[in-house]
Amino acid sequence: MLILKEPFADTFCFYIMTKKIVITGASGLIGSKLTSELAAKNYQVTIFTRDPYKAKSCAPIAVNYVQWDYHNPGKWQDHFEDTYAVIHLAGASIAGKRFTESYKNKVRNSRIISTRNIVKGIADTKNKPAIFLCASGINYYGDSNDKILMEESSAGNDFLAKVCSEWEYEASRAEDLGLRRVSIRTSPVLSIKEGMLKTLLPLFKFYLGASLGSGRQWFSWIHIDDIVKTYLYALENNSISGPVNASSPNPVKMDEFAKQFGGVLNRPAIFKVPKSVLKAVIGEAADFITASLRVIPAKLLDTGFVFKFPKLHAALVDLASSKR
Repeated sequence: MLILKEPFADTFCFYIMTKKIVITGASGLIGSKLTSELAAKNYQVTIFTRDPYKAKSCAPIAVNYVQWDYHNPGKWQDHFEDTYAVIHLAGASIAGKRFTESYKNKVRNSRIISTRNIVKGIADTKNKPAIFLCASGINYYGDSNDKILMEESSAGNDFLAKVCSEWEYEASRAEDLGLRRVSIRTSPVLSIKEGMLKTLLPLFKFYLGASLGSGRQWFSWIHIDDIVKTYLYALENNSISGPVNASSPNPVKMDEFAKQFGGVLNRPAIFKVPKSVLKAVIGEAADFITASLRVIPAKLLDTGFVFKFPKLHAALVDLASSKR
């Protein structure tokens, strides 16, 4: 196991840092920004990564960079000792991927096995963390037409719904160890740097902007700043536990999303990409892209969380102007 440590890290941590955080997926869209925010708030951040040198270049503000293999328990689990919280974001991307049986296994294993082995590692720790924040997705609910989805809504039956359900089950086992567990059901994150907007941006710029599927399905979303804010809120608010919908309180229909994105870019959005066409390109993943998910972040709203970008137009204007 390879561990990279910053010079004078122990002395620095003793005098400046407060609580120790272990995070996976720190080089991703959410993880990189969240890691920076944690460091700015004087948390001592240890990053679990397959490539410590790459992680250090992407997120240079951590104290430790620990090489881990989620398939296999090992010395990396020792780093849970005296840790305040574990934040688990790692998982194979589902954006723009063709869901072959092989890739579906990768999607599932990268979430289920990694979470299982993290919880096993925590179980073997003498001084256990207090908090386990684990990613999940709104795909938990499956295609739900016009149904309003809150945290108590039932799980769906498709592939991603079952993955999310299993994922949350593995995370929930941390509760048996005395940890406060939060599974953050994340909506598509809006950012120009990665994800859906990055894919659609060049098409809209070349007047090929389009609504996906029928356009009548509900599209739930969250601004990159608000998903990072959600993780920090869940970390620091002891009243938050269990599943949490991380989604704007104002989902829109897909046609409305395309219209507003085109409007912000001064481009029309007059086309539609039928589900059959998407299916020919990316296979089963088309079912998840065009699923109707009308998600409401009831638990966040009930506990006083304030969204920075609750409305789509303001979120798109901010992202288009800042290129975040």
